[in-house]
Amino acid sequence: MAEANSVDSPAWQGTVTTKRKAQATAIKPFLITARDDADDKITSIASVQDLTDRVALKDFTVHDVVSAYIRKAASAHEKTNCLTEVMFEDAIQQALELDDHLEQHEKPIGPLHGVVMTLKDQFDVKGYDSTLGYVGRAFKPASSDAVLVDILKTLGVVFIAKTNLPQSIMWCETENPLFGLTTHPLNPAYTPGGSTGGEGALLALQGSLVGWGTDIGGSVRIPAHMSGLYGLKPSSGRLPYHGVPVSTEGQEHIPSVIGPLARSLSSIHLVTKAVIDAAPWRLDPKMIPLPWREDAYGEVQSRPLVIGLLVDDGVVKVHPPVERVLQDVAAKLREAGHEVIDWDASGHQDCIRIMDQYYTADGGEDIKRDVSAAGEPYLPHVAALVNRAPAISVYEYWQLNRQKVAAQKAYLDKWRRIRSPSSGREVDVLLTPTMPHSAVPHRACRWVGYTKVWNFLDYTACVLPVGRVDRSVDPSREDAEVANYTPRNELDRSNWALYDPESMDGMPLSVQIVGQRLEEEEVLGAAQVVEQLLARTARLPYVSQRQAGTSAP
Repeated sequence: MAEANSVDSPAWQGTVTTKRKAQATAIKPFLITARDDADDKITSIASVQDLTDRVALKDFTVHDVVSAYIRKAASAHEKTNCLTEVMFEDAIQQALELDDHLEQHEKPIGPLHGVVMTLKDQFDVKGYDSTLGYVGRAFKPASSDAVLVDILKTLGVVFIAKTNLPQSIMWCETENPLFGLTTHPLNPAYTPGGSTGGEGALLALQGSLVGWGTDIGGSVRIPAHMSGLYGLKPSSGRLPYHGVPVSTEGQEHIPSVIGPLARSLSSIHLVTKAVIDAAPWRLDPKMIPLPWREDAYGEVQSRPLVIGLLVDDGVVKVHPPVERVLQDVAAKLREAGHEVIDWDASGHQDCIRIMDQYYTADGGEDIKRDVSAAGEPYLPHVAALVNRAPAISVYEYWQLNRQKVAAQKAYLDKWRRIRSPSSGREVDVLLTPTMPHSAVPHRACRWVGYTKVWNFLDYTACVLPVGRVDRSVDPSREDAEVANYTPRNELDRSNWALYDPESMDGMPLSVQIVGQRLEEEEVLGAAQVVEQLLARTARLPYVSQRQAGTSAP
């Protein structure tokens, strides 16, 4: 890259050079090349509860924990380019303060004492930028913490870094002109997904215990799916969004929500409950004052469930490995005594048609302003988005809102109407694909209909890893099932052409558990039911499994 003061270099490139140099300077002291078994003993702990128990017993100091994660995060960044803001020095200071508190008071400062977390670049942290991947937002540090950050710090969390996201945020890839392209931990030619892709890559390489992202069309769930992680998309108003800048900020038609990603389902449950128990509605005016409902979480685990199985959304057919693991989970649920009934995709295309019109309601004005602020170039997908359609009038916007509510009511009626043919009971949750494919080569991800429909409906959804692409089991590209498939449309054709079990071998796969609006407890409880069914099968740690040349079931 040209130097910042070069007469041939645009001003925005100078900002990029300066920003990246500052980042590299903050990371360099913490880079190590030798394997550190002591670090592995800490970062291999995937459960928040297990870690806090060990810290409380003084098996590890918080300084030990934070230092181990910082070294892993620095290494992960070297491999995948996943970090944006680097908070290592502040994190070490906070760790020392937490250790001092435990030494003096003989009790943790809160239930998350010493837990290391990271944040998608959007979350405000006082003294650090929230660039959203825009060059024009660099070197404009936040004046205060986001509500979520404030709450978690009070509970004992240590934040060590923020992570990469795409220009405009609105994409299932992670790339921007300011920080560059983030790559998949298993294959640098593949994407870790987006828009919370930096978190996904970092967590997969044990550079964090819990990460926080945002989700307006799948941005928490897609990276979780592609990197073998757990991820929760709550309904709007359940977790605090205040202090989290976003593209198209101010729109209320399809609310963006925040959600956690982690390496264990228990961690997702624990941190979600901890934030809700902190009564965030006292700090965020858009929050719904709904306490955690432990009875609902337990009740859904105490009885046979009725589960709607959605295999195909009628637009893009999922790849054979995706269908394989989905059907395998459904079979295990049936064997365990749960009712699994077919769930069709009626209503999905109508929801997505309306949702796509919302994306361009302002004619791309919000994104255009951020891009033009520094004169940076548009990435191709951003250019396509902002040029897709002109802005609509206020009246047209009102009519779109009417269509949205009608579509939401139709889907709610559908949920009420569909019953188990054997018991007559209503469906508790849905079991669906997360994406039609595993991780794919960069800039090849196009269809996110399996995730964004639930944003439109504002339903709760949780992703959990259940297997991997396996070239020894899944059909080859030459197999008649694959070679003779006739695509339904251009999106379907594009997706089917991506299928390559040889290069995708070992890539993680997930399923998605979906509940209705504000059913976080029920969805996490149902996910726990699935998790326990799959627990009979041993799963190796994410990266070491690939290195060992084995595949998860």
